[in-house]
Amino acid sequence: MDTAELFGYKNKNVLVTGAFSGMGKAAARLLSELGANVYAVCRRNGRHSELDFPVCRILHADLGEKQDLDNLADEIPDNLFAVFFCHGIALNSQGTTYFEGSNAVEVMKVNLLSTEYLISRIIGKIEDSGSISIIASSGGYNWKENAENCQELLDQETYEDKLRWCDEHHDLIASAYVFSKECLNFYVTANAFNPMFIDRKIRINCLNPGNTDTGLKSDFGKYTSVTGNEAEGLDMIEEIFIRPWNGYWASPEQMGYPLVCMGSKIFSYMSGQTIFMDYGISNTWLYNPYWF
Repeated sequence: MDTAELFGYKNKNVLVTGAFSGMGKAAARLLSELGANVYAVCRRNGRHSELDFPVCRILHADLGEKQDLDNLADEIPDNLFAVFFCHGIALNSQGTTYFEGSNAVEVMKVNLLSTEYLISRIIGKIEDSGSISIIASSGGYNWKENAENCQELLDQETYEDKLRWCDEHHDLIASAYVFSKECLNFYVTANAFNPMFIDRKIRINCLNPGNTDTGLKSDFGKYTSVTGNEAEGLDMIEEIFIRPWNGYWASPEQMGYPLVCMGSKIFSYMSGQTIFMDYGISNTWLYNPYWF
């Protein structure tokens, strides 16, 4: 068996959001090399307009806008073998994740509501025994402690109801990046046996990256610092998550490649899993005698 056959992507339709940078780009490139028909989603009016590897088609959408999600759902082809949700923002367009008007809601719309809504729109286009793989974040580590709030939001019936819930719960979504990632982890865990997935053996899993050197790195620095100072925030991040183990920032490939594996035939018996790809840092929060 050759490598392409092992992964099972050859001549198969796959969808990748966030395909023009970071982990999404790394995943899309590998999928292309494995022979997949890659449908790459680029943010409308985004900074990127082309890729340096072949894809089947480029689709444009602002994933924070419901009308764009509906248009995208209509454009997406039938017979999807795998879907990879790799998009997300750390800061909103105003440069803060803390609630000021609708700013935090923007982060929730892009990181969470778009994924949940798009899945509901395109589930009929995914093949039986297909897969959905979602990039969340190690920042969503405490999702179990916050499960009740995650469930309350996701139990809202429509996209508009969920949006209204966010508007009405400013305190819970103040740190919107973290809460959106907690909700993604909850969504995957809660839905593995949802008839919409299990009746057709569609797998759904979540990858939670640790500190990764992507275009969002600058935003994470601003996000972490109480003053919004990027250098200060990055120094704080490295002091907590990098220096104690003489570590390093992961490359986009170190996250994008495992994501491709998760969605492939190699992992055909894995579903409902929230995998933390952070060099074991999240485990040290429970116990590690070598962590100083």
